[in-house]
Amino acid sequence: MAAKKKATKKPAAKKKKAAAKRKPNAAFMKPMQPSAALGAVIGSSAQPRTEVTKKIWAYIKKHGLQDSKNRRNINADEKLKEVFGGKKQVSMFEMTKLVNKHLK
Repeated sequence: MAAKKKATKKPAAKKKKAAAKRKPNAAFMKPMQPSAALGAVIGSSAQPRTEVTKKIWAYIKKHGLQDSKNRRNINADEKLKEVFGGKKQVSMFEMTKLVNKHLK
């Protein structure tokens, strides 16, 4: 008689390591001092760039400055005109470029 083979279990595949939390880039988290013009919109305390962007968007939404036809454009009020270099309307991508000029 043939000997019965023991059923061997294959070891379960190793579980993938839990994805490590993404570390924020130190350059974005460094507090930066806003200029007087930008300070009138977001406050004058030093803040990371990520917070500056969040506060500008909060200001834009609070005052209804996003263009109704083309939502990518921001219509500037008097405070934002100073930040945007006198432009009446800028795209949201151009906005970050112009805001960075007001951070030190």
